[in-house]
Amino acid sequence: VDSVKGLDEYKKLEGKLNEFCSISASPSGRGGSSVGCFGDIAAARASWEALGATHGHPCTGQRDPEQWNSSTQDIIEQMLVGLGWRITAVCERDDTRSLLVTSRDSAGVQVVVTAHKTATMQQLAEQAAPRAEKRPRQEGGGSRHFDASNLARFAKQQRGREGIAVLGFAMQAGGVEQLHARYRERHPKLLLTQTPDEYDGTKVLEVYAYYKGERATTDADPATVLRFVESSVAKPGFVVLPGLQPVAADFDGTSLPAFCDHWVSNVFSRTSFLETMQDTLGFTPKVDFNAGVVAAGEAQIESTVTGNDPKTVIPDASVALKDQSQVYLPTNNALSEVGHVHLYLKEIGQGVQHVASKVADLPALVQRANDFRKITGAGLSFLSIPRSYYGILRSQCLSKAAGIDVATAERCVEAVTKAGVCSQTGEVDLNVTLERVVAALPAGVDVKVAQFVLQARYSNMYSLLRDQVSEETYLKIVRNNILVDVQGEDLLFQIFTSKILQRESGEEAPFFEFIQRVCSERKDPATGEPKPLRPGCGGFGIRNFLTLFLSIEVSKAAKARFDALNAGRARLAAYYGSMVEAFTAQLDESNPVLTAISDAMTAEGEALERGDRDAAAAHSEAKARGQQDLMAISEKYKDIMRDLRMAAPAGA
Repeated sequence: VDSVKGLDEYKKLEGKLNEFCSISASPSGRGGSSVGCFGDIAAARASWEALGATHGHPCTGQRDPEQWNSSTQDIIEQMLVGLGWRITAVCERDDTRSLLVTSRDSAGVQVVVTAHKTATMQQLAEQAAPRAEKRPRQEGGGSRHFDASNLARFAKQQRGREGIAVLGFAMQAGGVEQLHARYRERHPKLLLTQTPDEYDGTKVLEVYAYYKGERATTDADPATVLRFVESSVAKPGFVVLPGLQPVAADFDGTSLPAFCDHWVSNVFSRTSFLETMQDTLGFTPKVDFNAGVVAAGEAQIESTVTGNDPKTVIPDASVALKDQSQVYLPTNNALSEVGHVHLYLKEIGQGVQHVASKVADLPALVQRANDFRKITGAGLSFLSIPRSYYGILRSQCLSKAAGIDVATAERCVEAVTKAGVCSQTGEVDLNVTLERVVAALPAGVDVKVAQFVLQARYSNMYSLLRDQVSEETYLKIVRNNILVDVQGEDLLFQIFTSKILQRESGEEAPFFEFIQRVCSERKDPATGEPKPLRPGCGGFGIRNFLTLFLSIEVSKAAKARFDALNAGRARLAAYYGSMVEAFTAQLDESNPVLTAISDAMTAEGEALERGDRDAAAAHSEAKARGQQDLMAISEKYKDIMRDLRMAAPAGA
């Protein structure tokens, strides 16, 4: 990153956050309950401001939450405030500072943030840096991976941008030596100089993640690194990276432990990376999103999820949450010269698009982050999802759900819209009461219809989950823009943050993903005994994969529309508004097809598991038909977006 503050400054912020949570959780506090359950955000904001008298305003300064902007944020501050994570280790060098940030369970996610002490990434990209191997190791923090030359190398390859430079993996005994031998034999170009290193019983192997083009025939892309760490000695707090010194950390009790789930790359050659992973780590493809399946208007990509087969036995949900033996590496490449993935590669180059962490209660994590942002003006924000993803009120759907004729349903929709219960586009107020809906319905209409009007707020979700989820949870999902998918009886909740490590609004940048996997408890039909849970239960959300892609494009178009309106450019604003409508319509039309594909994939897997190859083949054909249908929808909206672009006003 461009810079990090001193440890003391961040620890002052941690202390202020901890006291605020202690006050808010007490009966005499402003919130009256734990964070995430504030009845009065304004009162909580006043309580936070009052703490400035004793704690000052470390890191965040005095901020107006209404002026929140995801760009130019300090990533460490964002994790401390938004997620409740804490700094648990530090490495101070003459020229670099590195801080380790972890969640409450230090065996879970570990994020090392490194910056040069006097130069930004852009400055490092523009100047020569000393080679790491020519510099003596520094006392107390001599690990080569913290050398400033690594920052300079990454900066030069990533056009001076901040970014996710390293993915780290813990290895079992003997793993580093075996892996080093495979790379030396099959992919020597990817090995860094003087690797592996050994520090007091810990071996560290570093390799470049990608080739610049095709496997073996092109040079290594010297930006993103895969780091493999094998330690023969126990380290306090699971700090396994040599050079990091543990520091005391107090967690506020409101944050959730987080554990690694998967890491997503944008690359020039997807097949090159997949084949390299198979050659070296034995990873094999798990899910393919074929050409034309993932598209937003003219923007099209291909994506494959590759990973290992750890054969881990997972007896229950608590073990499933903490198990990190299953490694998944989804990998994207662009098929068109428009869209997020293409622009990411063009602006930045190959690299990690986002990292995903799993938690036990995603709605609680998101509610906490949203509350803290509104209270402190700091932390994290999340990608906006169109309300139509969750459900909107339509007369045809109301007629079917409530068992009334279409004419009556139309009168009901008109009445609740007129009463302000529902917007002109069918979005039912999330805070509306049953009594208010009943009062708004036309005279003579059965009051039970009011329940179906309320259910329209999450009707698409209800068609997937039915009564597996309470109304309270449904509304938390909608309020917090959480994505939901189903694979068999397993559930997957997902959310994506706004971009992180972004200097200017509109620039491409990485982001975080958080998920919750709700694994169904299956029983062996022969014995009646519980079966082990499947690693990665809930899958990768084929429905949500497209939703993410479309929502990124919707967010960009909505931002452009907002800027055009502020500039008084009505025609330009209307153009971007049409883009938002087209992307949203594509999502609405794609959703039922995506559900059918997801169901077919689940059924195919279950058929293969029980050895029924004929059934598996039938479900595979159904999946293929769904993909063809989705490709047809993609082509339709590709043409619509092309026509819009051809007629775009000046400045678009």
